Amino acid sequence: MELTEQAAEIIGILNNTYPDVKTQLNHSSPFQLLVATILSAQCTDKQVNKVTEELFRELKTPEDFVKTDQLLLEKLIRPTGYYKNKAKNLKNCANALVQKYDGVVPDNLEALISLPGVGRKTANVVLGSAFGIPGIVVDTHVSRISQRLGLSRNKHPVKIEFDLMKIIPRHQWDSFSLQLIYFGRQYCQARKPLCKDCPLYHLCSYPEKTA
Repeated sequence: MELTEQAAEIIGILNNTYPDVKTQLNHSSPFQLLVATILSAQCTDKQVNKVTEELFRELKTPEDFVKTDQLLLEKLIRPTGYYKNKAKNLKNCANALVQKYDGVVPDNLEALISLPGVGRKTANVVLGSAFGIPGIVVDTHVSRISQRLGLSRNKHPVKIEFDLMKIIPRHQWDSFSLQLIYFGRQYCQARKPLCKDCPLYHLCSYPEKTA
């Protein structure tokens, strides 16, 4: 089977399995989504949502993050882990937004990845969920499943992103990434994939899959 044909069949099954997908990070503005996505590194969406519920009551704008005390910010985000580095990134990112973009989150990839603490994954989350601009988000789920399904032979997230861009129709980039995340949580887990229940079993080339 051609790789594009395999991808098309996978998309069809995922569309039926997860017809309505959206980011699980709670937000009411592009800036809140940017903050939440930065906090989500090495942390669950559920935990981030608990933290941002209080955080966004205290700090609402990039200017608020610039002005707030570093130690207070660290305290507010501590449950997300790596809080010292995340607090530093959030303050630097907010400062860059204020200085370069009048406090407005830009809606293009190049500008977003120029912000401190913002890589391609974070940028694509914001572009897709906040601005409706297609992008493929490669998190640990997307990386793992893309390799298991044989959609990419690469391990580096950026290379996986480019591999998927070649075989996934552009208008489905956002939904495909989210569907793989949902699928990874429900079926294709890192340690114990539920292969016997997997709707993509017949399309999977993972050598360690169970019968």
